[in-house]
Amino acid sequence: MSCRVPVLAALAAAFIASLSTPVAHAQSKRDLAAAAALQQRLEVAEKHYRDALLAEDEEAAAKASGNALTEIKAVIEACAVQKGCSMPGMLATYERLLKATPQPGEEVFDDEVEDPIDEGDFSAAEVPDEANAASLLSEEGKRFVQQVQFNPAVQAGIRRWLTDMRPSLMDSYENYRYMQHLMAPAFKRHGLPEALLFGIMAKESNGKVHAGSRAGAVGPLQFMPATGRRFGLGNDGTGFDTRYDPRASADAAAQYLTERMTQLNSSIELSLAGYNGGEGRALRVFREKNGRSFWDYDVYNQFPAETKDYVPMVIAAAWLFLHPKEYGIRWPRVGTRPASISLAQPASIYELTICLGNYGSRDGYMRALRNLNPRWDVDSPMPAGTTLNVTTRIAWLYRFNCGSNSKRAQLAKQLVASNVQSALVRIGPMTTAPVAGIEAPVPDAAPPPPPKPAKPVKAKTHKVKRGETLSSIVRKFDCDLGDLAKANKLKAPKYAIKPGQSLSLVGCKD
Repeated sequence: MSCRVPVLAALAAAFIASLSTPVAHAQSKRDLAAAAALQQRLEVAEKHYRDALLAEDEEAAAKASGNALTEIKAVIEACAVQKGCSMPGMLATYERLLKATPQPGEEVFDDEVEDPIDEGDFSAAEVPDEANAASLLSEEGKRFVQQVQFNPAVQAGIRRWLTDMRPSLMDSYENYRYMQHLMAPAFKRHGLPEALLFGIMAKESNGKVHAGSRAGAVGPLQFMPATGRRFGLGNDGTGFDTRYDPRASADAAAQYLTERMTQLNSSIELSLAGYNGGEGRALRVFREKNGRSFWDYDVYNQFPAETKDYVPMVIAAAWLFLHPKEYGIRWPRVGTRPASISLAQPASIYELTICLGNYGSRDGYMRALRNLNPRWDVDSPMPAGTTLNVTTRIAWLYRFNCGSNSKRAQLAKQLVASNVQSALVRIGPMTTAPVAGIEAPVPDAAPPPPPKPAKPVKAKTHKVKRGETLSSIVRKFDCDLGDLAKANKLKAPKYAIKPGQSLSLVGCKD
C-alpha cells in the first residue's frame, strides 16, 4: 500500500497500451462473458477492500486491504488485454479506493482531492446528498423562488455574501452539511424550503451550534429562552439546554415559522421579520397595513435597522444555496455519512481534534465534533465508552490515529494538559560571589508587603436623553442587556426608561 504511486503508474501504462489494441466492432459472446467476469472480480475485490477497512485489528486490516488491491491490480491488467472491458471504469475504482484510505502516520493535504466517501454509494433517504441543492429547484426550490422577491436589497445581500462575507458563507455550508441529516427533515415535514433553513442558520450562527448573543439567544438558530420554552426547548433535566441541539432547534424553528406563515399570509419576508424583530411587531404591522408586502415603504420602515438587514441577507443566502453555479460557487466537498464511535480511552474534543488531523478537511474536525455532540465542552474529558456522533471518515481516522497506543493520541493528551504556569520557574533570592574588597550584598530579611488592593471603581452612569431606548444605550456603550437591566431593576420585556433617568452602566465596556 505504500507503493501506490508505482502501482498507479504501471496501471496507467497498461491503460495506454490498451488504447493501441484494435477494438472490434462486434464482440463475441466469449469476450462479453470474459469482460463481465472481470467486472465481477473487481466488485468482489472492492468489497473485500472496504470490509478490511472496518477491521478492528490494524495489522490485519492493512494485510487484507493490500491483498484486495493486489487482486484489483491483476483484474485491471487483465482488462487491458480483454476486448470489451472498460479500462477507465476499472482505473477510476482503483484510484477511488486509494484515496479513501489514509496510511498510518500519513496526512494528506491536497485540497483538490475528491471526497473519499462516495455519497452515491448510499441511499438518498439516509443522507441528503450534495446534488440535493440543485434538485431542489425542480420542486421546493422553485416554490421558494416564487415566494420571495429578487429585488435590489436581496441582490445587495448576495454581493455581501460573495465578497467580504464569502468565508462565512463557505463555513456555514460546511457546518450545515455535517448537520443536514439532523435539521433538514423538520423543515421538509412542515413543507418549508430547506434553502430557508440554510439562510437562517448562515445569518444567525454560521452553523456554530454553541453560538450565543448578548441578548441571550443561543444555538444554531439563536432561540431566546422564552421563545425556546414555547416550542419545547430548554433544560432537559440533565443541565443541557436543548436550544443547542441541531435537531431540536430545527424542529422548533419549523414550528415557529409555520405559525408565522399562517398568520402572515404565507409571507416569507414578514415571517423572517417576526423571527428577528419579534412576532408581535410583525403581526401588528401586517394588520395595520392590511397585509401589504414587507417591501412596501410604510411596512418596511416599521421595523428596526437590524431586521431590515436580516430579511434580505437570509433570502440572499438561501438564493445562493439554490443557485451556486450561477454565481461561481463551488461548495466544499464534505463526507457526511453519519457514524458513531465509542471512546477506547478518556479524551476531550480538543484531544480528538489533534489526533484526528485534517485529512480530507482544510480546517480539521473540531467544529464537526462540537456540532454533532453539543452536550460536551471542548476541554472536558469524556470517559472511556462514551458514544459520540461522527461521520464515517472521522470514525476511520479515530481508528487509525487515536488508539490507546497511538503516538498522536499521546501527543494530543500532552498538548491539552499543557499549562503556561508550568513553564515558569521559581528561584530563591539572588546571591553573588564575594569579590576582594567588596562586600557581598545581603538579601532582604523579608519580602516587601504586598500592595493594598485597589478600591473598586464606581460604575459609570448615564442620564437618559429624549428618544433613547435601552437598546440604543446598549449599542452605544457596548453593554450586556441582561446585566444592565438587572442593575437598574428594569423589567422585561419592555425595559421602560424615561428621559432624565440615571442608569448605572453595569456590564458596559465603554
